[in-house]
Amino acid sequence: MSIKNWFGQINILRHLLFWGICTTLLTFLFAVGLPSYLLAFQLVLMLLPVHIAYYYMVSLILIPKFLYKRNFAALALSFILVCSFFTCCYRLIEILFADPYLFNQLKPLNPSFKWKKIEGSISQQFFNPQYMVHALEQSNAIVWGGLLIKFVGMWYDRKQMALNSELNFLKAQIHPHFLFNTLNNLYSLTLNNSPAASEVVMDLSQILRYMLYECNTDYVPLKKDIEIIRHYIGLERLRHGDRLDLNLRIKGEIQNQQIAPLLMIPLIENAFKHGASEMIADAWINIVIEIASHSIKLKVSNSKPLEAQSDSRAHFGKIGLENVSKRLKLIYPEKHSFSIHDEEDMFVVILYIELMPSKLPHEIKINNPSFKPTTVMKVEK
Repeated sequence: MSIKNWFGQINILRHLLFWGICTTLLTFLFAVGLPSYLLAFQLVLMLLPVHIAYYYMVSLILIPKFLYKRNFAALALSFILVCSFFTCCYRLIEILFADPYLFNQLKPLNPSFKWKKIEGSISQQFFNPQYMVHALEQSNAIVWGGLLIKFVGMWYDRKQMALNSELNFLKAQIHPHFLFNTLNNLYSLTLNNSPAASEVVMDLSQILRYMLYECNTDYVPLKKDIEIIRHYIGLERLRHGDRLDLNLRIKGEIQNQQIAPLLMIPLIENAFKHGASEMIADAWINIVIEIASHSIKLKVSNSKPLEAQSDSRAHFGKIGLENVSKRLKLIYPEKHSFSIHDEEDMFVVILYIELMPSKLPHEIKINNPSFKPTTVMKVEK
């Protein structure tokens, strides 16, 4: 079965469920004062075609033709005409079928029973204002209930589309920003004819493959995201060499966690670009990643150049930090904490996220042979 056919069947089932619920509710309402639910159900079936035709006329024709095109005058006029037409249809079905049938079922139970509603000719019954208003109310109740559900669904879909568009835009910002910085690293190595340039190209290809082909989903395996972090840190370590004291520590085990892609790399990249790259000597970066069964904590601290102390706002306003903050609010509302600490001689970023479990059945322990565990500096305000 194709996906299109599957979704088509789902929509049909949803509509059948809606009309089943409507029929049940109307049956219970009609049954008030009647001798049986069966009689109420039979009356509902007589009038149900009006509700169905009325709803789909408005939902499938009037709304797409006039509301979506913002032709409100035509929408109002057409709705008045359609409303009047189906109100008349509802009243005629009452006069010709529903009311006589109900009267014939109640008459044997009470031979003296008389019903004012069916007295007079068809035209007299039809133009009775009291029963016409009643028909107007009855014919519109189900339609507006269904339209309310439809509008809520449309609002939710549009909200999700806007959310996805914003997330895609924020994610797209990372790619050129990250690529630009990494190409600068590669350029500096090629100028010096460094043999490490080929290793940089290999690591860069792994990162780009991940960004282009594996980050198109909402969530990725945490193992893969951390692996890309290791590739990036490897690139930066080759670039800075011995003049940078770089410490990475990963604690915990990866089991079956998933994370939104490319949330942690901008924070680490920020430490290199605006910490180590702006210092000639005594530059250091400490990175610690603590993994629990349902959470992850990333702490990145780096040294600050002395001249940057007079303008700390420049450090706070970098693209990467703003991007991460916006994406966290959209993807992990009330399930994350993100704090930035601008100390006198260091800059610290702490990120905590409640993770989502994935469908991966196996458990993989972090193995990082490239870096030895070191003690991460504790930062206190």
